Amino acid sequence: MAEPQHTTSTEHVPAGEHSGGFPPFQSHTYASQLVWLAIAFVLLYALMAKWALPRVGGVIENRQNKIDGDIAEAGKLKEQSDAAVAAYEKALADARANAQAIANETRDKQAAEAETRRKALEDELNVKLTDAEKTIAATKQSAMSNVRGIAEDATRAIVERLIGKAPSEQAVSTAVADALKR
Repeated sequence: MAEPQHTTSTEHVPAGEHSGGFPPFQSHTYASQLVWLAIAFVLLYALMAKWALPRVGGVIENRQNKIDGDIAEAGKLKEQSDAAVAAYEKALADARANAQAIANETRDKQAAEAETRRKALEDELNVKLTDAEKTIAATKQSAMSNVRGIAEDATRAIVERLIGKAPSEQAVSTAVADALKR
């Protein structure tokens, strides 16, 4: 490997070209720098005003129009959904009222049928009760008519057993009649 050799350049730099520091900070170049600054500013301002800013403004305006359109559409959809909710609630209320009316009508109809059946059963039971009372009265009358004969027979048998002699028919009839009156 070959070692690099350091050589000093002996080129000649004209005197005054690099002296005095950084050129923008030199006071004898301020006037020309200010002129070029003004020209560049005017050119950039003209370019921005005529070309870039209208495009940016158009993009902003398009975006604002889209936002406004979306908000308007959202408002319309909200109105439609509110109308749909109101229609649903109305339909639900109507259905509840209809169901309540049907339930009331059915309850009233069943109550009327039950009342009709109750009256029919009551009438039927009254007829049966009347027939039973007539049967009981007839049976009682029959039994009562037989009681006199049974009482006379029993009285005659008891007296005959007690005294050993049978009493007369007339005496037994009179005694039983007196006992039944009490």
